[in-house]
Amino acid sequence: MQIPEHIPIDVRHLFKSLDELLLELLESLTDDEWDLQTVAIKWKVKDVVSHLLDGNLRTLSMQRDGYFGEKLVGVHDFQQLVNWLNRLNADWVKATHRISPGVLIQLHKATGNLVSEYYASLDPWDEAVFAVDWAGEATSYNWMHLAREYTEKWHHQQQIRDATDRAGIMIPQFFDPFINTFFLALPHTFSKVKAPLGTIVTAKVTGEVGGEWYLLKEEDRWTVISEIEDTATVIVDIPDHLSWKLFSKGVSPAEVKNLVKITGDQKLGGKVLEMVSVMA
Repeated sequence: MQIPEHIPIDVRHLFKSLDELLLELLESLTDDEWDLQTVAIKWKVKDVVSHLLDGNLRTLSMQRDGYFGEKLVGVHDFQQLVNWLNRLNADWVKATHRISPGVLIQLHKATGNLVSEYYASLDPWDEAVFAVDWAGEATSYNWMHLAREYTEKWHHQQQIRDATDRAGIMIPQFFDPFINTFFLALPHTFSKVKAPLGTIVTAKVTGEVGGEWYLLKEEDRWTVISEIEDTATVIVDIPDHLSWKLFSKGVSPAEVKNLVKITGDQKLGGKVLEMVSVMA
């Protein structure tokens, strides 16, 4: 098999910069800000920081070192997998309630570069240790896995920035690879949707950052294409400040239905709002 030269979404160079911004953010937080509620209903700022640390530690232990301390047992479908991951996340966050913000920052400093170096060492076209389930993949390339890992780091940091009213990563350099990766879930979201051949769904993220994605109904699947010649059946406009929350389940489609604009087939457009690009 010939390996393509072009990597669809290459984020390997972004992890270090994103982590540096995270540390800068964490060191600027006041005592009160660590206790602010985030858009993740069950987590305050400190809980999100703990979860990000767990991601670093799991990456180094499971992916780099091949050590799986807690086996995936009795999981046979996607929802069971989500439940298992949610339990792991909740167990960790609860245990780290006893850890101070200062210690959390120190642990991030100790692990962040190690994770970035490990990610940079991976061949993007090798098979990933974990598949990207929310995109409907049974196996994934490393580039896709790393893009998914990048969205995790991005959206959790953005949750902290949103809760503490801090700017920083809603800029093209960091937002574009995030939202482009999230929209890789669009064909899987529509996989069971029936529509006439040639139907086109246009999804737009509008604001200071954003973009457009075109979904085409082919004979036996839906496919994201780079440009369109025909008129779209439906156009969905989503403000950038809502997009990351919507597709990471920070807000529900019902909560944003009056804040987005759907032109054309309302049912088809509403399906775009159901896209979930996280394991939740």
